[in-house]
Amino acid sequence: MKFLNDESGQGAAEYLLLFAGVIVIAIGALMIYSSYFTGQPFDSAADADATRTHTAANDRSL
Repeated sequence: MKFLNDESGQGAAEYLLLFAGVIVIAIGALMIYSSYFTGQPFDSAADADATRTHTAANDRSL
């Protein structure tokens, strides 16, 4: 019954779970932001202007 108290592999398992969690989060982020990586036309200046306009419109409505 010594194997019940053996914790020698616990650290490795915790690192493996942590690494798997990071991978899942990274894949989720890639799926959410896939339009930025697919070769579709991306104009950061136009996106920034649209964000500023939308934010300014929301500020005025408050």
